[in-house]
Amino acid sequence: MMNVHAYRNCCAALCEQQSHLATSSRTSSSLALQQSWRHGAPGFSRAPSVQGAGLKSDLWSSGLDWRESVQTFSKRNTKVVVTVMQSRQDLTGKNVVVVGLGASGRAAVKLALARGATVVAVDSNPNTLPVEVDLHPAAVSRLRTEFGPHNRETLFGASQLVLSPGVSASQPDIAAAIQAGVPALSELSFAAAALPKSIQLAAVSGTNGKSTVTTFAGQILRHAGVRTFVGGNLGTPLSEAALQCLAFPANDPPYHAAVVEVSSYQMERAGMFRPKVGVILNLTPDHLERHKTMETYGKMKCRIFAQMGPANLAVIPQSDTFLRKLAAESGSKGTRAWLGGLPGVQLDSQGRRAFILVPTTGIQAGLYLSSMKAVGLHNAHNAGSAALIALALVDFGVSEESIQSVLPTLQPPPHRMEVVHQDEQEILWVNDSKATNVDATYVGIKGIVGRKAVILIGGLAKVLAEGNLGFERLGEVLNSHRAVILFGASGEQIEEELRAAAISVPCVRAENLKDAVKLARSFVQPGDAVILSPGCASFDEFQNFEHRGLVFSDLAKSTVT
Repeated sequence: MMNVHAYRNCCAALCEQQSHLATSSRTSSSLALQQSWRHGAPGFSRAPSVQGAGLKSDLWSSGLDWRESVQTFSKRNTKVVVTVMQSRQDLTGKNVVVVGLGASGRAAVKLALARGATVVAVDSNPNTLPVEVDLHPAAVSRLRTEFGPHNRETLFGASQLVLSPGVSASQPDIAAAIQAGVPALSELSFAAAALPKSIQLAAVSGTNGKSTVTTFAGQILRHAGVRTFVGGNLGTPLSEAALQCLAFPANDPPYHAAVVEVSSYQMERAGMFRPKVGVILNLTPDHLERHKTMETYGKMKCRIFAQMGPANLAVIPQSDTFLRKLAAESGSKGTRAWLGGLPGVQLDSQGRRAFILVPTTGIQAGLYLSSMKAVGLHNAHNAGSAALIALALVDFGVSEESIQSVLPTLQPPPHRMEVVHQDEQEILWVNDSKATNVDATYVGIKGIVGRKAVILIGGLAKVLAEGNLGFERLGEVLNSHRAVILFGASGEQIEEELRAAAISVPCVRAENLKDAVKLARSFVQPGDAVILSPGCASFDEFQNFEHRGLVFSDLAKSTVT
């Protein structure tokens, strides 16, 4: 018979893999769930039938048969099976208005409904996909949708506003509701407040590198056997994790830890958001069209620390005096640690060794980073930051030996210095399409050591406050490489700035990415790399940076020149 421990492990594995079980009704959902438990989850031995295991009396103190409490929701177009315990419906009688119905907003709608709220889902785009397609019919009765211009009566009548990342709290109608006393939270903060207290939360922010550090930290923790949710601004919204947790007793959730990427947008309405560990990796000009000034942008980032106490760890670059000033002004009582200093994490000049000291626990570690396969010196720094996070999350017993053993397997997320091909001439093709600003491109190029590269730069560049694009700062790092190929809408202006910076390597211009790859083949030599690190947005030629990266990957693997 399947015991309670095996049942919990199997369920946790399903949630940890964020599996989505196709279903069309409550009965078929139940059968699908039983079948998954019966055959075991990935990484677990085959589990016997759940019948007669005594699960209801041990797990579901609400008294409901778990088969009858299954509710079917969906993420995008696939159904997710979620068992909601009635005792967790803490928003019953509340009117929650969710503004913005992208992935985060839609996840927040499902979470609010699962917690018992009546929900109004609002989006200014009249062509928004109806939210009802995500939901079980039983939940739709408590949902109303409004598409098009915001209705102030709806906003003013809310018990709680939940704002998607793309929705600014300064929009006039929303600002007026907040001014009138309507509470407003970001989707991230709304979700974090619903997580069981036993889940230790790490939050990673910064202008560049946060997706990779978040991903690395998740890989380190999972390798150590810690059931870990990875998401937030990266991939899966935190509301999805909170929704999964509602299927479990509060003292036995499917996750031990959550590592989330956090954007400045998500911190505009941070509420009582308080991670166990908060990290701001860096701060360079970005998103100023929304935040207007670097000071405002930095203050939004530093809200990640605002609610911290001495048991929480606040990590920032030791050398960034501006960010240190803003962090000090945040009101945080968190314990400080450094990137680039101790306590915190410090690497040697070649990025081969990392020394870590966690001030909240006294834990120390020394890591050899030369075993890493991830490309670039910056990824050595990313791994050091991720290791600090893993060691600072107490109670898990993540060891120095465990982290050392996982370093060779660390994989950055797609489109972040991702090796997509290596040909018979040992030429590496590297996709860094996520580098949508000059600073990200600078870090990626500077991190390439031991081989020359042909660098592909271009797209739709961001104009800085000074009126230029800022590419002149790349001159020094580009001069140590093979050639530069410029492409896209801003290619001509980028070329002018690089030539003004006295670039000494060949610098040529192509019409589009396909032509740029063709030109790169004429410059690259055996053992070199071809790196797409655009420093620009992609919208002049592609749907988004992911689309651009996929096209580059296909071109890299093509034998047609």
